[in-house]
Amino acid sequence: MGSLETPADASRLLIAAWSDNSSGSSQPPLSRPHPYRSAAHNPRMLDKHERRDFETYNSSEDAFHHLKHKQPHRSVGFWHPHMSKVRAHVLYLWARTGTVFQSGSPASFPVWLTPDRIVVLVLVVAILAILSLYWAVLFRVEDNLAALVVHVVDFDGQIAPYNDVNPVVGPAVTKLVDQMRQKPMANLGYTILPASDFNNDPIAVREAVYDWKSWAAVVVNANATALLQRAVETGNSSYDPTGAVQIIIQTARDQTTVQSYILPALTSLVDEFGAVFGPMWGQMVMANTSLTRENLQKAATAVNPGVAPTMLDLRPFSPATATPAVSIGLIYLIIMAFFSFSFFLPIHMKYIKPQGHPPLHFWQLIIWRWCATIAAYFVISLTYSAISLAFQIPFWPGPASHTEPPPPWGATAYGRATFAVYWMLNFAGMTALGLACENVAMLAGQPWTALWLIFWVITNVSTSFYAVDLAPGFYRWGYAWPLHHVVQASRQLLFDLRSRVGLDFGVLLAWCAVNTALFPLCCYFMRWNTEREQRQAEKDKDRLEAAAIELISYTTHIHQLEENGPETETDNF
Repeated sequence: MGSLETPADASRLLIAAWSDNSSGSSQPPLSRPHPYRSAAHNPRMLDKHERRDFETYNSSEDAFHHLKHKQPHRSVGFWHPHMSKVRAHVLYLWARTGTVFQSGSPASFPVWLTPDRIVVLVLVVAILAILSLYWAVLFRVEDNLAALVVHVVDFDGQIAPYNDVNPVVGPAVTKLVDQMRQKPMANLGYTILPASDFNNDPIAVREAVYDWKSWAAVVVNANATALLQRAVETGNSSYDPTGAVQIIIQTARDQTTVQSYILPALTSLVDEFGAVFGPMWGQMVMANTSLTRENLQKAATAVNPGVAPTMLDLRPFSPATATPAVSIGLIYLIIMAFFSFSFFLPIHMKYIKPQGHPPLHFWQLIIWRWCATIAAYFVISLTYSAISLAFQIPFWPGPASHTEPPPPWGATAYGRATFAVYWMLNFAGMTALGLACENVAMLAGQPWTALWLIFWVITNVSTSFYAVDLAPGFYRWGYAWPLHHVVQASRQLLFDLRSRVGLDFGVLLAWCAVNTALFPLCCYFMRWNTEREQRQAEKDKDRLEAAAIELISYTTHIHQLEENGPETETDNF
């Protein structure tokens, strides 16, 4: 018999083996042939040595069954005196953040960061690495404000029949913008462009904003100075000071960026223009002796403020219920896709567990799983899309003019067909996001899939809900992430923005294709890993059973030595 150096450890292994078996099969965990079964009812048939071995074996059998059917210990409280040692040991392991001891002996060497458990150190590293991606996306916003391009185009006095007028308004605007660009503070990307770049057509500037060639534009109309001077000369009481300068924006492109950075900067520009242009224009009016007091009284708005820039929103963001459809609500699209794996996998596995039927071919199980998963995404995405419809996001208005604000009820890309396209977009997005979760869940397993979900949500959200233009250059990979294209396409459908739906669908389908190609490989890997773990569990069980038998034999042998005296030591055990 091999030596047993630590019988107490073997005892713990034995108890663990019986505990594991108590929740499974009703068969005893150990099955040993009785070497004296033929003489079990007549011990006198055996000689002296055989009789002693027979008694030793029976004693070990009795001890084995006594321990096997021993009542479990009653539970105690956390601060019970008997819990002091294990409490200190567990707290020590927790504090070591990644150190565990191998089963069986407290003297075993520590194993660092084995992949079969979550430890505090892993969580700390995950928090620092993953959540930092979310914080860092806004870390350089002020430094990157210049990426928000704003075109400043001066048409004042440059288009017939107003090209014979000495312009005043246009040069005042461009001079102010140029001064703001020279300031050391962070500013938008103001770009002063000549009217010729737009074929001397102010409408072309609006089209450029609609086509995302700029985030906003400041347009000084060709008749700005001419109408202002004519109003004070003729006493035009109908003069409108808001028609001289227009600021073009498009809030629905990204309401967070426009409302947080662009609108405050443009509002500051308007206020500063009024503070500069008002006194300058008042001095010019007072210095012109040909102007009559009566005409100035009639054209009071032409004297003060003279020019009041107005904002024109080509695509306002409304209604408010559209916010979840293009931002926070899409997080749940990822979560629902992620949890479909744990919901449906036990159901799929019934095909390969022989319970009154032969197991299904594994390659056919893969096909079934893929088809069932896609079908689930199809139905879930319809339900998700119907929520937006139920809360009266308008899907019925048709497209609107690219250069004028839409009607009060809004505008969509395809009219009544918009909802069908919106549903297919969410279906493609859920498939792209969900198949990636399926593959990672099969490769990583529990509990690492939880960290994957955090990573998948954070990386998609940080590059979709915030303008990548304002993020550090590191985040350019976000243009390839699936949720970025779901958000962009959703805005284009719901608000009739510049259409890049084909590109968005193309990226999503590429994600679907890649993850579909990886799906069978991940399925085979999961099967191989599961079988490997089962084989290892069987080896561990055999080792525990061997240790239990050795412990019983060792204990019985010591007992016999104590009873029979020194002469037994010379016998063969």
